[in-house]
Amino acid sequence: MNRKLKLSAHCVAILLIAPLLVLYYLGNSISEHGVFAGFSQFLSLIPGKVGSYFRIAFYRFAMTNCHHDCLIGFGTLFSQTDTEIGERVYIGPQCNIGSCVIGPDCLIASGVHIMSGSTQHSFDEIDVPIQQQLGDYQRIVIGEDTWIGNGALVMANVGRKCVIGAGSVVTKDVPDYSIMAGNPAKLIKSR
Repeated sequence: MNRKLKLSAHCVAILLIAPLLVLYYLGNSISEHGVFAGFSQFLSLIPGKVGSYFRIAFYRFAMTNCHHDCLIGFGTLFSQTDTEIGERVYIGPQCNIGSCVIGPDCLIASGVHIMSGSTQHSFDEIDVPIQQQLGDYQRIVIGEDTWIGNGALVMANVGRKCVIGAGSVVTKDVPDYSIMAGNPAKLIKSR
């Protein structure tokens, strides 16, 4: 699709999604709890390219940053508004993404979970139910030009130009140019 046609499609998507944005902001003014996640779930169900354009149009206004030149696959859910998506990012279907920054030119394959760190839940107080114990949310950074394979779980920062193997579990920060795989993810080699 040429650049002008793509830009036109983005403008049309913004116009069509505007009523939903008004509802979102109204709902958010009444109660912030769960409003963003609910809209994310609704938008995740729109299939194909049209769905991606609608999701991008909404997230451009509802998240910290969502570049118009990206693709967000069917069934992908976002849970935090302080997420940033860079230019030319591909996010495959069925992903679950928490608080993060995804740098330009990243490829996020299907079924990837980028969590808001590894300390979201606390379980130290035995007399308090786990669901009532506060955790510490972290903003995960995925460096530019990084590829994260299918089904990976990411709980730590990933450097620039890295490859994370399918099914890997990233629990510690990953240096630039690393190829990681396994559970927990270990360095296979550098690029």
